[in-house]
Amino acid sequence: MSKVEAFLSPEEEQEIISAIRVAEKNTSGEIRIHIEASTEKNHDKRALEVFHLLKMNNTKDDNAVLIYVAVKDKKFVIYGDKGINKVVPTDFWNTTKDVMQNHFKKGDFKQGIVDGILKAGEELQAHFPWQIDDEDELSNEISKG
Repeated sequence: MSKVEAFLSPEEEQEIISAIRVAEKNTSGEIRIHIEASTEKNHDKRALEVFHLLKMNNTKDDNAVLIYVAVKDKKFVIYGDKGINKVVPTDFWNTTKDVMQNHFKKGDFKQGIVDGILKAGEELQAHFPWQIDDEDELSNEISKG
């Protein structure tokens, strides 16, 4: 079993997918999770690359958020598209990272990701409330590399 597959149980993955659905229910924003073992690249650059590979830069309002986790490297990045970064507080991603990191330090990766998703969803809802014609533009499944 690879580091990526051992990182979360199937039940934990389902809880994360449910959290994405809850977070996206009240916003036009999109949230995705990508997990991979490690990368040779700078983690911020890799997160941006994955963001584009998953076509997250193609949302109608440029309001997608990627939570990228490199398991073996013990690193994670929260990447928000330009539409979001224009409207959220400057320290927003840092406060979201802190919430996640507190759980990660205790080894509770699932809860860290869930809380990060829900926090991102709250902020998205404030700036990108759900509209009657909104559709789920991106998959809620966890992407793995």
